[in-house]
Amino acid sequence: MTMISPAANDALQGWLDGQKALNGSAENTLAAYRRDVGEFLAFITEHNGQSQGLAALSVIGISDMRAWMAFTRGDGIGARSLARKLSAVKNFYRWLATREGFEATAVLSTRAPKFSPKLPRPLAKDAARDMLDHIELQHETPWIGARDTAVITILYGCGLRISEALSLTGADAPLPEVLHITGKGGKQRIVPVIDVARKAVDAYMRLCPHPIPRDGALFRAVRGGDLKPRAVQKAVEKTRHQLGLPASVTPHAMRHSFATHLLTAGGDLRAIQELLGHASLSTTQAYTAVDTERLMEVYNKTHPQANRPAS
Repeated sequence: MTMISPAANDALQGWLDGQKALNGSAENTLAAYRRDVGEFLAFITEHNGQSQGLAALSVIGISDMRAWMAFTRGDGIGARSLARKLSAVKNFYRWLATREGFEATAVLSTRAPKFSPKLPRPLAKDAARDMLDHIELQHETPWIGARDTAVITILYGCGLRISEALSLTGADAPLPEVLHITGKGGKQRIVPVIDVARKAVDAYMRLCPHPIPRDGALFRAVRGGDLKPRAVQKAVEKTRHQLGLPASVTPHAMRHSFATHLLTAGGDLRAIQELLGHASLSTTQAYTAVDTERLMEVYNKTHPQANRPAS
């Protein structure tokens, strides 16, 4: 990739440091920001044929932005991903313009490409139950099967992200009636723990051959280290293949299923927002679209008038 100037690189690092310190951005988020903004700065450098110091960055025009977007789309990047990249660039430029005292109108006024909202893809209730019943069968070692069952039960029963489940420590066990979870952006929330999740964790701990220190990860890998997300993903992949479920069935789909099934049962949208740790209600509202979509599928398949031949 084209090198960017030391001044631009320093500015990028300063912005990332601020994102981490002020907004509590996760490491994965910071890595994505670095990649997206770094690629933009590298393109601008090559596009203009000169090292992009801060003075050069302050005069980026609309034609430069259009050229970057066209280049990015031509590189096979979809509308959704381009919108994400543009959001990161705007965020960086908003910070840079304030720090350096220039107007970033061309960058900040650039419109993101339109795309259809990506709806969550939850499991049906019987598929979720099948996943819980069969995931322990994917490994011959009983304690590993019990561990995978406990993790997936927590994702589905408590609506946690995989990173949140794997951040639980020995001090969290046996699981209490409520968990205090720190999610994205350092946002804290209280999550009720259902009995089946507590029992699943208890069963895993009884079988686990490795010590679980109070300040160490609750879920242990095969050799005793901290369990990584990829191990859980592989167990879910094997289970969905066995059950004939679609590729959309992932550990994160268990969290989607938690929210959708609560909503279907009459759960309050605001309460579900709090349980999931969403900063914005609009994020949670995506589940209402899923519920409506499923309702229409049932209607179209079963209602006599919907299936009546056209005259």
